[in-house]
Amino acid sequence: MSVLLIQLLVIGLTAGVAGGMFGIGGGAIMVPAMVLLMGMDQKFATGTSIAAQILPIGLLAALVYYRSGNLNFKHALVIALGLVIGNFFGALFANQPFITSETMKKLYGIFLFAIGFRYLFFQ
Repeated sequence: MSVLLIQLLVIGLTAGVAGGMFGIGGGAIMVPAMVLLMGMDQKFATGTSIAAQILPIGLLAALVYYRSGNLNFKHALVIALGLVIGNFFGALFANQPFITSETMKKLYGIFLFAIGFRYLFFQ
């Protein structure tokens, strides 16, 4: 197995564990790992992350949460609808010629910082 495939598999496994534990993975794990550890372009990493999530990756984890009484299907369906629409418009925006990969990195950093700040100081 090539080094590239091993790196991608480790990124996927790490994101999968984080996804199962915290409901995160693509934006918080896969994209930064591909950009910072593998040197991928920000937009390329984002597109790759989105494509990796097309399949029902959370199906087994959702089953575990359902069996434990920790899942609301109605809420999940409404969020999924928002995800489909939001992903479309987000991708359209991110792929405009005036939005560079450097701009994407900065916006992404601000996004992660704001969430981290909120979790750390305003619980």
